[in-house]
Amino acid sequence: MIQNPNSYSAPSQLGVRPAAQLSTAFLSQAFAWMFVGLLLTAGISYVVQGSEALRQVAADWILPIILLQLGLVIGISAGIGRISATTALGLFFVYAASVGLTVGLIVSFYNGASVAQAFLSASAMFGAAAIYGATTRRSLASLGGILFMGVIGLVVAMVVNIFLGSGVIDFIISIAGIAIFTALTAYHVQRIQSGDLAAMTGSMEKAAVLGALSLYLSFINLFLFFLRLFGGSRS
Repeated sequence: MIQNPNSYSAPSQLGVRPAAQLSTAFLSQAFAWMFVGLLLTAGISYVVQGSEALRQVAADWILPIILLQLGLVIGISAGIGRISATTALGLFFVYAASVGLTVGLIVSFYNGASVAQAFLSASAMFGAAAIYGATTRRSLASLGGILFMGVIGLVVAMVVNIFLGSGVIDFIISIAGIAIFTALTAYHVQRIQSGDLAAMTGSMEKAAVLGALSLYLSFINLFLFFLRLFGGSRS
């Protein structure tokens, strides 16, 4: 245990930096669970792409699945202080599995070259942002509120463009999404490394799950926005 979450004060706000070994432990645990979650998503996505029946199920239940995903993200983030680390990790894996259904359905509309290009681009951007977040001496704490509002703006713009169907707006949304989630990657890496999540949750294990969820969301969204940007549909 690190600290009572009810008396939470972010180390980064206090100008406190944990020992290098502890910072590495924070990051390694979060990245480990993130990669497991991505492997689970990729595996289920692969199965869904190869099964017309599963794609149809995903299409028929897309709205309930999205609502479930939203509920899981909110539940893990808001309830992390009240549930065990094991429960939080289990919910994270349920979330990653459900994302596999939706990603499998979405990817089925694109050709393999576009999917590979989007994945490689997302990986490169995510990796560069993660390195920056882990090595920069500049505090990124002030970006949190701005980036959150940026995400809200993206969602609103995407909903509006469903009715407008503008290719120009879709292009702008894709570029903005890549920029916002690249910045969020650096922001989350710095928060994890500084021990902010451990201080907030009162547990290294819970912090690892919450950090993994944050990093996972950044990567998945980077991938999807790159796919929107230059993805080619199946012929």
